[in-house]
Parts: sequence; structure tokens; C-alpha cells
Amino acid sequence: MRVRRVHVGIALVVVLAAMVAVNGLALWGDKPALWLDDAMQLGTGLTAVISGCVVARRVSGAQRWWRLLIAFGMAGWSAGQLVWSWYQLADDKGLPSPSMADVGYLTFPGFALAGLFVLAHARELPGRRRWPRGQWTAHFGMAVVLDGLVVTGSLFVLTWTAALGNLLQARPPDALAWAVAIAYPLTDLIVVVVAVLLVVFDRVDHPYRANLLLLAIGIVALACSDSIFAYLVSIGADSMKPWSDGGFVLGPLLIAYALLARPGARRRDEESQPGGADWWQLALPYLPVTAVALLIAGQLLFGSGPDAVEVYIGLLVIFLVLARQLLSLLDNRLLLRRVYEGQQQLAHQAYHDPLTGLANRALFAERLDHAVADRARIGALVLIFVDLDDFKVINDRFGHAGGDVLLHAVAQRLLGCVRSTDTVARLGGDEFAILLEGELDAPQAVADRIQNALRRPFSVHGTQVAVRASMGLVVPDPGEDQVTSDVLLGRADTSMYAGKRLGKDTTVLYRPSDSGPPDFPSALRAARGGAPDGFSLVFQPIVRLPGETPVAVEALARWTAPDGTEVAPETVVRAVEGAGLGTELDALVLDLACREITEAGLDLAVHVNVCASRLGTSTLEDGIRAALTRYRLAAERLVVEITETVPVLDLPAGADAIRRLQALGVRVALDDFGAGYSSLTCLHALPVDLVKLDRTLTTGVQPERDAALCRALVGLCGDLRLGVVAEGIETAEQAALISQAGCTLAQGYRYGRPAVLSSLSLSRPSPADASP
Repeated sequence: MRVRRVHVGIALVVVLAAMVAVNGLALWGDKPALWLDDAMQLGTGLTAVISGCVVARRVSGAQRWWRLLIAFGMAGWSAGQLVWSWYQLADDKGLPSPSMADVGYLTFPGFALAGLFVLAHARELPGRRRWPRGQWTAHFGMAVVLDGLVVTGSLFVLTWTAALGNLLQARPPDALAWAVAIAYPLTDLIVVVVAVLLVVFDRVDHPYRANLLLLAIGIVALACSDSIFAYLVSIGADSMKPWSDGGFVLGPLLIAYALLARPGARRRDEESQPGGADWWQLALPYLPVTAVALLIAGQLLFGSGPDAVEVYIGLLVIFLVLARQLLSLLDNRLLLRRVYEGQQQLAHQAYHDPLTGLANRALFAERLDHAVADRARIGALVLIFVDLDDFKVINDRFGHAGGDVLLHAVAQRLLGCVRSTDTVARLGGDEFAILLEGELDAPQAVADRIQNALRRPFSVHGTQVAVRASMGLVVPDPGEDQVTSDVLLGRADTSMYAGKRLGKDTTVLYRPSDSGPPDFPSALRAARGGAPDGFSLVFQPIVRLPGETPVAVEALARWTAPDGTEVAPETVVRAVEGAGLGTELDALVLDLACREITEAGLDLAVHVNVCASRLGTSTLEDGIRAALTRYRLAAERLVVEITETVPVLDLPAGADAIRRLQALGVRVALDDFGAGYSSLTCLHALPVDLVKLDRTLTTGVQPERDAALCRALVGLCGDLRLGVVAEGIETAEQAALISQAGCTLAQGYRYGRPAVLSSLSLSRPSPADASP
């Protein structure tokens, strides 16, 4: 409907314009043409009055008042037109001016000016600013003034050339006629300038912009015919041809359209970025300038030449345009500088810790990689890992704000202990790292200097606080060509924790020897896809209750360091993940588990742990296919346990990955449910086959609550047709608790400790028990 109304409105304008053009030819005589001309003017004027009054009754506030003001102005204009028609048609006066008709005509500019100002203050959203702070530039205010002066000067030149200049230079019949004639272009100039400036400076909300544009075009149309009228009066003409009244016919019609137009919907992009200017708004100030240039060029071409006023005002407009462009250049230069500074600031924020200002983990890793790769040129290289001892006590005592004060002070002292070319970084929490490059003092001397600096008391909220730190120090062997930054960080971390085990406030220098700190990531790399020395798998049985019949085993990784130290599994996993070798470890465990369960000849399912971050990777899926094919293991005997050491960030993608594994015949279990990142959301989103309840749910610390929780979870999984395995079952009480809850699968020391397959006491399950 809205589009149809627009088409009808355009058609009506075209029809009236054609009628004005044809009527100007006076094909049926001057008198009928005059009657038709006056009738069209009066008809469109009354149409504008009626439109304004009708719409004003339906709206309120500023939207009512600006319409009423324009309607009052058009009512005066229509009254003047009625008197004018009487003089022309009844008294046979060709150009009745000055007369009472001029009183009616000249009321319109005053009401129109008031209506424009009211429309400018109309707001779709109260308190909404037209120019958001982000739109302001260094010279924004001056640019607004210059744009206004450019528009005003250009329109003045056009008005001067069209009527005002002739009026001032001509000798009208009398002073009153001259005053009335000059009042038209002057009042029109003021109203047109205000309307154009409102459009240029976007002073009207977008939903009401159509009203302003139509109103401004209507006012300009009236002004054009007024200028012709004033010129004719100034030269003493006795009549005005109908085609010259085209503005008096089309102008009121366009004003009627402006009064009838209802607010349109705001675009989404304008809601997010209010106050944005359209391209035509940016170009509008230069349209009058272009018109002035064409006018002067035409005058020069046809030999009339511009007069002194046109020349001086034209030169002033050119100067204002040049000044405006100079401001634009300055603003662009400032904008480019701000963009560059913003990029520099973003780069700094991306690579620096916001609290201490030190390099962050990303920048430190980048510089360490570069230093390791360029060791031949750099020479000596020292890595120091610093961890504050008992920092939690500081946080508990002074709060996190006090802890932040201490971390910042520690950072400043660390910077004071090294050269400007060295790198000091905060890796996170209370952990710092230092990279020393080039010719250095003895590494231990550097560490002692740092240690002594940190032992001096710190002031936290006016209280002296003693701080101690454990440090791991690594000096790479020049002959060790294959060393990587991950290896160095792992060694530094291991040495630091060795210092903590020695009693804290110590520095441990990493020494590569048989009795040195265990380094599983290095051993895994050296194995090149095979099993490192000392690496093996142990298996823990999963049994079916109540008969405690083994139905599956879970493969668990174990590593004994070259010095005979049995490294804790969680330490191995943490070191591997930190070194970025989790994929390699998963592949190794998967391959060994499938091989050993096949070689053992046991008809049991085997569970293999996989980190959630690698769920859905082609490497994992290809590795599973290869292992099943290589060892001819039935896919339904392999269970992949998702261990959520990190959350599944994209649950739909994780669900798709699980379905692909299930399409192979492999089953998927959600490990440690109730701990870590496992939640009911994961249970709902991931189509797993099994759920393994975390040991914390069956510890028996609060038996009644534990039993209730177990019953609820087992019942929920039963409704979802999921198998449930209770982990960590060590006592008869725990076994009774899960049995009462309805759980039929269990795992824990009560049923067998992790051991190699050959030493496990496993009886073959019956066919009914073979699937957990």
C-alpha cells in the first residue's frame, strides 16, 4: 500500500506539471488559462491546509505542532491566493501588487520558519543525540559553520541573480511596491537556507526525514516562482504567465505530501549507528556551489558577465570551500594518526599483560622461538621461570586488589634486574618468565640477583610484606641441536617445581643427566611415533554388577623416567598438553591399547581416553580406523572416553564427531561426569553411549545425599538409554550405594588395580555380559 501511494503521488505531480506546461501555452485563450492557473494554485494550497489539519488530529507533541504551523502558513497563503484571484479575475488586474494578497502570501514564511524549527526538535527517541561523540572530529564545529556559510552564500548568489539584484537596481513604480517585491526573495532566502541546512546537518530523525525533504522541495518551488514574481514587479510588468506559476502549483502539493507523510521504520544499521549521514547529504552543500559556478559560466559565455556582488560573494564562497577542504585534509590526517595509534595500542594489548605491562605468554613464546632458532648468532641463552611462593596467602590477606599491587611491584623489580634487551613476561597468575640473550653473567649470578631483589620487603596497602619465589633456570647445551622452546619451558617448569619440593625460595638449575628432572615431552619427540623408553599401558577392569564379571578394561598411560622415577600420570598428561603433544600421546595410547587387547586374546571392550579438544579432528578419526584395521579389532569393542580437561566449545560440532565415530561402530563415553566441564548440557547435546560418574559422587562422605544423587543420575541416564559406569569404587559401602541406585557397571580398586593385561585376573564374560 505504501509503494502504491508513492506511485500515485508521483503521478499526480507529473500530471499537474504537464497541466501547468500546457496551460502556459494558452491554447484556449488568456482568460481561461488564467482561470485554470488560479484554480490550480488555490486548490493545491487548500489541499495542504486540509492535509495538515487532518494529520495533526492523529498525532501529538512536536509532530502535531509543526504540521499546524505549516497549515496556518498555507492558510494565509491560500487566503492571499483567493484575494489575488479576485483582483485578476474580477477586477481584471494582470499583476495586482502591492495588494492585500501580499499580506496573506507573506504570512507563510514566518509560519514555515517556525514549523521547520519545531520539526528539527522532533525526536523518535527522547534524548537521542544527532551527532554521537564518535562523529566529532578535531574541527567538527568549524566544519559545520563553514558548510552553513557555503550553503548560505551560494543561495544568496542565486537569489541575487534571480531577483534580488534586479530589485535593488530597478526603479519600481513606488516605494511600497519595491518593499513588497523585495520581501519575497529575502523571506524565501531565509526559509530555504534554514531548510537546506536542516537537511545537510541531519537535524531531523530518520523517520521524519521524508517530511523534511518534501517540505524543503515545496518551499524551494514556491521560492522560485516568488523570485520570478519579484523580478516582474521590479520591472513594472503588468502580467505573469501561467508557466511562471508552476512553483505556486507544485510547491503547495509537495508541502501537502510532507504533511501527510507518516514516519517510516528505522533501518537496523541506523539503530546500531545513529546519526549517520547519507551520501546525498554530504553532497548537498556543494549543489548550490555547482549551481553558482554554472550560472557564472553561463553569464560569461553569453556575454552578460557577473556583477560585483556576484563576484565578491562567489569569491567568498570559493574561499570557504577551500577552507572546508583544508579542514577535511587536517581531519583525515588526524584520523590516520588515530588509526595508526589505535593499531599500535591494539598490538601492544595483544602482546602485553594489562596489569604489569610486561610481555604476555604469546610475545614471550614468539621471542623464545626466535632465540632458539637463532642461537648460533645470539650465543648464550638463559631461561628463568619464576613462581611466587604462597601467593594465595597474599590474596587471602589483602584481597585481589592487594595481590595486583604486589604483582605490579614484582614486575618492576624483575625489570630492574635485567638489561633492556632482555625479555620479562608474566605468563599468568603469579608466574613470570625471563629470557636472557647474548653475553651474560654467570646464570646463577643472575638468578641470585633476582632472588635478592625479590627478598626485599614490598609495600602492600601500607603493610610491609615478605615475598619469596621458586625459580627454575635453564641453560641450553650448545651441542643440543634439536632443542625447542617447548622443551626449554618444560625444563624450566620442572626445575621450578623441583625447587618448591626442596622447600621453596630456591633456584634449581636444570642439568641434563640421568638423575635430572623427568622430561616426557622430549622422550615422546625422540621416539618419533613409537613408545618412549619406560612408557607402557596398564589396564583397569570394568565389571558388571552384581556378579562383578569383567566386561571391559580401561587403558591408562604410565611412564618411568630413565632415573627410575615413576612419574605421576597427571604430571605426564599436563606436560604433554603443555608441550602441544596431546595428539601424539592419544595416538600412541590408542595404538598400544588395540594391539595389546588383541594379542591378549581377551574378548573384552577396551576404553581409551581422548581429550575433548581433539574430538572431531581428522587425525583422531583416521587413527581409529587405522588401528581397528591394523589389529582386526571389532569396532564395537572400542570405547572412546571424552575427558574434559578443556570444555567442548562447539557442542553441535562435537555431536557430529561422535556420530561419525558411532557410524564406524565405535562407542563413545562421557568421562568424569559431575566434575570438570561435564554438565547436563553436554549430556543433552552429545549423543554418547555411556556416562562414567566421577568418583566424587560415590565417595560416601555424605551417604544419603550421594545415594539420592546417584539414583537421580542413573535414572536419568536410564531414561536416555545410556549405560552408566560408577568410577572410584573402593569399599563395600560404595559398592552397596551404587547397587541401590541401580547402577550395573563399576570400576575401581575394589575390582582390580591398574596392571598389565597379563597380570590381571580376568575371566571371559558370558555373551550376555559382553557389552557394558
